[in-house]
Amino acid sequence: MLFHSTRGGDNNRTFEEVLMQGLASDGGLFMPNEWPQVDLDHLRTLKTFSDIANYIVPKFTKSSFSDEEVTELLNSTWHNFSEENLVKIQNLDESNAILELFHGPTAAFKDFGLQLAAAFFNMSLNRQNKTAIVFGATSGDTGSAAIDACKRFDSIKSFILLPEGNMSDVQRRQMTTVDSPNVYTLLIDGTFDDCQTIVKKAFSERPFLKNDQFLLAVNSINWVRIIGQICYYFYASLKISEFKEPLNFSVPTGNFGNVFACYSAHKMGMPLNKILVAVNDNNILHRFFSNNDYSKQKVSETVSPSMDISIASNFERLVYDFYTNRNAKSCMKFYSDFPEIPIKIEDSMWSKSKDLFLSYCVDDFSTVNAMKDSYTDFNYLMDPHTAVASKAVEQLKDKLEGKTVILSTAHPAKFPDVIHNAGLKIKDTPDSLSVIFDKKEKIYNFPASKDAIFEFITSHNK
Repeated sequence: MLFHSTRGGDNNRTFEEVLMQGLASDGGLFMPNEWPQVDLDHLRTLKTFSDIANYIVPKFTKSSFSDEEVTELLNSTWHNFSEENLVKIQNLDESNAILELFHGPTAAFKDFGLQLAAAFFNMSLNRQNKTAIVFGATSGDTGSAAIDACKRFDSIKSFILLPEGNMSDVQRRQMTTVDSPNVYTLLIDGTFDDCQTIVKKAFSERPFLKNDQFLLAVNSINWVRIIGQICYYFYASLKISEFKEPLNFSVPTGNFGNVFACYSAHKMGMPLNKILVAVNDNNILHRFFSNNDYSKQKVSETVSPSMDISIASNFERLVYDFYTNRNAKSCMKFYSDFPEIPIKIEDSMWSKSKDLFLSYCVDDFSTVNAMKDSYTDFNYLMDPHTAVASKAVEQLKDKLEGKTVILSTAHPAKFPDVIHNAGLKIKDTPDSLSVIFDKKEKIYNFPASKDAIFEFITSHNK
């Protein structure tokens, strides 16, 4: 299995090259040269999430690692989960189930992709006798999951940028209370877009790297994160329907990585009815799926902050694979002047959307009401992101056939203020979250200046 860029300028890369490079050299995103296919009869014989992962992950890694190496890595990759099977499925009624993905150490679904990426990072670095810097920006859960996944590896130093503003105290403290010599949390006087701009400049300039170092991408543009997420879609389908009936998945999304993982599982052979793309007031994806309008707008702060984005990074992969039928020239044309010029797909391409996708935009008022309704009707407490996905199902239920799985991407205890303001109570708080308020925060404050930040990284990259 080799990989190539959505824009056609970076081809036949190995898994290890894609892992360590992150973004393609032409600015595109890496994709597998072909979609590996699964044997559903074999999958039906498996029982655990680990069984699924040991079957799925090696389909993407053979160009760099033996199946034996990957199996050994996977046996120790996902750690500190409170559920033995990592994932928990809760049935709400005959039509709807919740897929709980928040039982990892940072209480968010991103533990799946980032723990897998960090384990492969470390394996590659040790094999090459090199070290790496992880440099990223977060508006929610990515930073804490990246820090937790990488902190146990001496080969990796993490520098994570946090914007001032819409992030819960719990989310922030998950990053700022980590007492590890290879972790640095930087609070930036600016927006998430300011932080992302600095990260992008770091990857183009790389002024603070040593000769024997890699600069690693941990956001969802890294294909390895998608692999980790593909696994839980197969696991959910196995446990709920044994692949005998196609399911719907309602996915709260910002950068589109979780949606694309569902799409990827379908391309690999997982039966699927519809993917519900559920968004908050930052509705670039809903505008596209409903009106063919993919234009950047100013970010609005909401009660579901992990979805507060202006551009969905992974959407380019769908444009390339689904809409243009893997035509790199067409994909490059769409993205060459974006976001200055909005993307509008030809009607003949865009009309395919309805075959697989539905979308819905949920405002804060409706999000909170969905949380209240779930608590009243099912005695089930949702975090605000899960509530967005739940509300989308309620509004689109007449267009759905069969059972629908709502992805719960974060534990409600990560958003205590939202829960309190909704008049609800958190029944249990994971130990990993309850202890952070007893710890001292360690944080470095910076203006939105790449020079000051790059100088700081250089001085701490000893």
